[in-house]
Amino acid sequence: MSTRFGSNTDSPLVQADFDNVASAAIDAGKSLPQMLIDVSKRFGSRPAFSNMGKTLSHADLDRLSAQLAGYLRGELKLEAGERVAVMMPNLLQFPVAVLGILRADLVAVLVNPMYTARELKHQLSDSGASVLIVVDNFGKVAADALDGTAVRQVITTRIGDMLGFPKSLLVNFMLKHVKKMIPAFSIPGAVRWPSALAAGARHSPGEPAAAPTEVAQLQYTGGTTGVSKGAALSHTALMANVGACEQWLGRCLDPDREVGLICLPLYHIAAYTNMLYAWAHGLHGVLITNPRDIPGLIETFKQYRPSIFSGVTTLFDALLNAPDFAQLDFSNLKLSIQGGTALRRATAERWEQVTGCTVVEMYGLSETAAGITVNRWDGPNPVGSIGLPLPGVELSLRDEEGNEVTIGEPGELCVRGLQVTSGYWQRPDETQSAFFADGWFRTGDIAKRGEGGYLFLLDRRKDMILVSGFNVFPNEIEDVVAMHPGVLEAAAIGVPSEKTGEAVKLVVVRRDPALTEDDVRAHCREMLTGYKQPKIVQFIDTLPKSPVGKVLRRELR
Repeated sequence: MSTRFGSNTDSPLVQADFDNVASAAIDAGKSLPQMLIDVSKRFGSRPAFSNMGKTLSHADLDRLSAQLAGYLRGELKLEAGERVAVMMPNLLQFPVAVLGILRADLVAVLVNPMYTARELKHQLSDSGASVLIVVDNFGKVAADALDGTAVRQVITTRIGDMLGFPKSLLVNFMLKHVKKMIPAFSIPGAVRWPSALAAGARHSPGEPAAAPTEVAQLQYTGGTTGVSKGAALSHTALMANVGACEQWLGRCLDPDREVGLICLPLYHIAAYTNMLYAWAHGLHGVLITNPRDIPGLIETFKQYRPSIFSGVTTLFDALLNAPDFAQLDFSNLKLSIQGGTALRRATAERWEQVTGCTVVEMYGLSETAAGITVNRWDGPNPVGSIGLPLPGVELSLRDEEGNEVTIGEPGELCVRGLQVTSGYWQRPDETQSAFFADGWFRTGDIAKRGEGGYLFLLDRRKDMILVSGFNVFPNEIEDVVAMHPGVLEAAAIGVPSEKTGEAVKLVVVRRDPALTEDDVRAHCREMLTGYKQPKIVQFIDTLPKSPVGKVLRRELR
């Protein structure tokens, strides 16, 4: 076991024998890129990631990421600590971009590729990103967002750029000219991904020199004021989550033969840390670009016969409801992980009945580099539990004053450990309010301990809406809707949804009597990404308010 990592050796989740790649890297004082470069040398020609039929080996990742690092530091002359934003779905370019950024001692800023120009502009401005790497499909959004930001270089890439000749040409041609999926855009001075790599090959990438405690990544999450804010995650924080998982899983997985499907978008912290775990342990990760294409996902499942599958409840349901899914061979499937939303019991039972594999629920946050609690993979778990603390994670249930509650009483779930954020980027006030004085991070979720120390969520942040595992903060929705001249005021609440767990309901008071639901929806489509858009719009005469004028969302609920 590691020493500095501080694993809970008494925890029932710790396995007696595990491949402690990340834990050892932390003990040795290494940074995340140093660990991944070591992994590349260890596994060499073995497959690392596949996408659309193309596979990159660990040696490929080392070579290509060195070229990107050479471009960023040697060609663009970026200084250590500058931010580089990455806006793309799950493609082979993604792990190359991440390692290239990190080994150049820069900070990765992961962007939801479905963002509108307004949302992207905020994230670029807030992070102060100097470079944006974006897929052509979202080039028009990027072009509309760049003005007024600190971005001085854009690198554009096409979906097929990493697929090899002639498939790359065919895919890129089909997407642009046949399927018409790439809107026209113009970004003066933008550089193509292949050209950036070629230019970078002329420069030495150098050795990564960032300290493990320095910020490696800004993980953006919703804010209480409706403004998205970046949780600063250090190299150590990201490795600590991998280290916790490797101790939880032990020898459950065999690096020589395991394949995992990575379906959740890699800009999401859960998928990102799944990627890092697979990468660090020599597993073969298959990147799913469009998990909503259920027939395509089933074909990939059939082709690779994965041993690891992770997703949100809605994805499990979509597969179970597809008639062809039950006909697949699940004999290799060892581990099914669900997070983001509460796992529905009926879904878990159907999945186990069809696949023979139990669904394991994990709980975590962007601010904690993903998982902090998880259920056992090697035994039964209480129904509805979010599990036990992962190794190396300290948890405490506390009242509003920060005092620990008595055993059996509900309290706010607070966490302390190496994987916890150091704070919110350039937001000292929000950072201070997110921590108790003794360093415990406040998740905002109310939990209770049950028998055997298992944790159960009782409630969460009062107003947050959870749509398919993504946080939606009502204030952001309300601020956007209030921009419409026909709206006097509005309130957003979450309502139950069979499809997404929760959905956004918007309650509007008209300023203009002629305002219609279609008007409101068109405005929201322009300003908000899909999962934030209201599924229900209701008009009322007045909103319920407190004596001081605060909207009472609980009464609307």
